[in-house]
Amino acid sequence: MIIFDNVSKIYQKDWVALQDVTFHIEKGEFVFICGATGAGKTTLLKMIYKDSEPSRGAIRVLNQDLKALKKKEIPKFRRKIGVVFQDFKLLQDRTLEENVAFALEVTDTPPREVRKKLMEILTYLRLSHKKYAYPYQLSGGEQQKVAIARALVRDPYILLADEPTGNLDAKSSEDITNVLLDINYKGTTVLMATHSISLVKKMRKRMLRIEDCRIIQDK
Repeated sequence: MIIFDNVSKIYQKDWVALQDVTFHIEKGEFVFICGATGAGKTTLLKMIYKDSEPSRGAIRVLNQDLKALKKKEIPKFRRKIGVVFQDFKLLQDRTLEENVAFALEVTDTPPREVRKKLMEILTYLRLSHKKYAYPYQLSGGEQQKVAIARALVRDPYILLADEPTGNLDAKSSEDITNVLLDINYKGTTVLMATHSISLVKKMRKRMLRIEDCRIIQDK
């Protein structure tokens, strides 16, 4: 489902973000991408949804050679991948419901289908009682759930979560991680970037550990 073959990313000719990274991720896996701040976790995730290009090497995602992907094909490709960010990236002037609906409206989904999808995802994440609330009226954990709802509402094959618990307290972090585990249990491939080794050990899932721009551990 995701293949990196000797991938390197170099910025401004001499700043190496990733070097000679190789790994395969199969359909339905849950994989933690671990490393300290600045290790290259975000760069790796960005290359999966083609928001960043490798300097060297080859990447295949969903049987698609990303180097061969044409610019006009990128939006359709990205609809198959959900992305959750550490800072939520919610629209502050829109309600919870409107934030999630926006992800469907930009793809010209019929209004009836939008309503159906909204009901399903908000009920699943236990957010339906707050659908008219604005982001500033929600806790950090609730805002991250909204971000997850927005990423899931288009039924992605892959969910990328970039430090989704980085700004949350311990209880909210555990709640969000359990949501991602459940999403994976239902069949979605999940990659979660985190600097918390203790969290990874607790969850007992596969870990790709990045240090000095390279993957030093895959277990």
